[in-house]
Amino acid sequence: MKISLCMIVRDEERTLPRCLESAKGLYDELIIVDTGSADNTKNIAREYTDKIFDLVWREDFAYARNAALSYATGEYLLWLDADDVVEAVDRDTLLALLERERPDMLFCPYAAGDLVYERERFLRREQNFRFVGRVHEAVPPRGKILHYPMTVRHLSSEKARGRRNLDIYLRWAAEEPLSPRDLFYYGRELYYHRLYAEAETVLNKMLSSDGWYVNKIAACEVLSRCYEECGEDEKALSALLHSLTLGEPRAYVLCGIGRLFFKANRLREAAFWYETALTCRDHTKEGDFEEPACRSLVPMLQLVVCCWRCGEREKAFYWHKKTEAIAPAHPSVLYNKQFFKA
Repeated sequence: MKISLCMIVRDEERTLPRCLESAKGLYDELIIVDTGSADNTKNIAREYTDKIFDLVWREDFAYARNAALSYATGEYLLWLDADDVVEAVDRDTLLALLERERPDMLFCPYAAGDLVYERERFLRREQNFRFVGRVHEAVPPRGKILHYPMTVRHLSSEKARGRRNLDIYLRWAAEEPLSPRDLFYYGRELYYHRLYAEAETVLNKMLSSDGWYVNKIAACEVLSRCYEECGEDEKALSALLHSLTLGEPRAYVLCGIGRLFFKANRLREAAFWYETALTCRDHTKEGDFEEPACRSLVPMLQLVVCCWRCGEREKAFYWHKKTEAIAPAHPSVLYNKQFFKA
C-alpha cells in the first residue's frame, strides 16, 4: 500500500519543514508543486524528495492541486498545506483500514483555530478525483466514504495573505456565475474584509439558491454578523432564526442567538438559548464548521453571568463549577473563581 503526499507550496521556508517532519513515516512518495517561490522553499523540499515540479500560478488553487495529484503514483493520495501539521497517527492501523476497506475517500478532522471540521484527506487514485474551486477548493464526495480520527491541525503562518482570496473571487465572479458553495465562501471573504453591504448581497443570493443546507446554515451565521456590524440587530436575529428552518440547530447558531438577547439585556431569553446550545450534537461528520466550545464552555460562561444578573446566585455558581471542571485555567474561569471567593 503506497501513499503519495501531494503538496502545493510557495514561499513556505518557515513552515514546510515542520509540516513534513510531522508527516514523516506516513507517506511513501512526496510530490511538491511550487507555484513561484522566491525564498528557500525548493531547497528545503529537496531534502525530502526529488519530485519537485514548477507550475505557473494562475490564481486557481484547484488547478494547482490537481497538477500535484497528476504526478503521484501511490494507490492513495494524501494532501496537506505547508502550514499544517499531522498529529500523532498509527500508520499500521491506518494502512490496515485502507487495505481492508478500500475506501474511495477517507475524511479526517481538520482543526483550524477554534473550528473543527472534516476534510477529504485521502483519495483513491484510480477514482481520478479532482479538486474544484479556484479558492477554498474541495473534492466533490463520491464513492465509498469512511472517516478516520487522524487530526490535521492548521497552524498560523507569518506569510501575509491580504486580499488574495477576495481578489480571486472578485475576478472570478466577473467572469462567470458562481456556484452556491462559492457564493458562500465569497460572501464570507467579503465579511472578513468588512465589506458588509456587499457580503449581505452575496449571502442573501446564496440563501435563495438550491445550495447545500450545511453551507446555508453557516451563511445565516455570517449574514447575521454582517447585520450586527451595521447596527441591525433585529435582522441579525432573523438571519439566525432562519437557519433553524434549514436543519437541526447548531450550537454556534444558538450561542449567536443567546449573544443577541444578552446584548439586549433580555437575560432569561439569552439563558434559554445558551442552555439549549448545550444539548446540540456534534455535526462535524456532516461537513459543518464546528466550534466544540459552543457546546460547552462558551454557553456555560454566559450562563454564569445571566444567572447572576437575574439574582440566581446558586445557579450561577453551579455553572461556574461546570466551567471549572472542563477549563480550570481559562482566564474567564479564573476571574469567576476569584469573583465567587470575594
